[in-house]
Amino acid sequence: MEQMGAFLPLILIFGVFYILLIRPQQKKVKLHREMINNLRRGDKIITSGGIIGSINKVNDNKELLVEISENVEIKIAPGMVTDLYVSPDTEKQKASPQKENAKNKTSIFSNLFGKK
Repeated sequence: MEQMGAFLPLILIFGVFYILLIRPQQKKVKLHREMINNLRRGDKIITSGGIIGSINKVNDNKELLVEISENVEIKIAPGMVTDLYVSPDTEKQKASPQKENAKNKTSIFSNLFGKK
C-alpha cells in the first residue's frame, strides 16, 4: 500500500503532462494532417521554408507542383506545407464586419448607460 503512495505523484505528473502537452499537440497534428489531405489546385500555401505560392498540381498526395512566381514552379513534398496563406487584404475584409458589429454594440451600451 505504501508503494502505491510513492507512485501517486508520478501518476499525477503524467496526467498533468498529458492534459497540458500531449493532447494539444495531438490535436494540432491531426488538424495539420487534415489540411494537407484537403489541399487542392489553386490553394495558396506557405512552406516551412517561408515560400508562398499557389498549387498548380497535386500528384497522388506525394508531391505538389507550386508556382512561386510567374513561370517559376517547384516541386515540394506535402509535409513541407506549413499553412494555407491568407492575404492581409482578405483578413481585413473578414474583420471589417466584426468591427462594425463591435461599433454597434458599443453604441448600444453607451446609449444604455448614457455615455457618448
